[in-house]
Amino acid sequence: MSRLEMIEQLVQQASRLAGEAPQDIEAKLRVLVQGALSRMDLVTRDEFDAQAAVLLRTREKLQSLEQQLSELQALVDADNKQ
Repeated sequence: MSRLEMIEQLVQQASRLAGEAPQDIEAKLRVLVQGALSRMDLVTRDEFDAQAAVLLRTREKLQSLEQQLSELQALVDADNKQ
């Protein structure tokens, strides 16, 4: 089910609740929203931040390895010219 379909389903279910008492609507909407969010492929902020940190370290390591490769290639090229 696409996100758009999930949102549409949520809106339809919410509109069916319109005739109920406000506290009942709030409780049922909370359940509906939690259910919709649980079906989505979401991560917590902590998980996102952890993955962002891993990505940053990976980028830094890649830059370091690229620099080392450039230096080694320069050495090989210099040896080949001699």
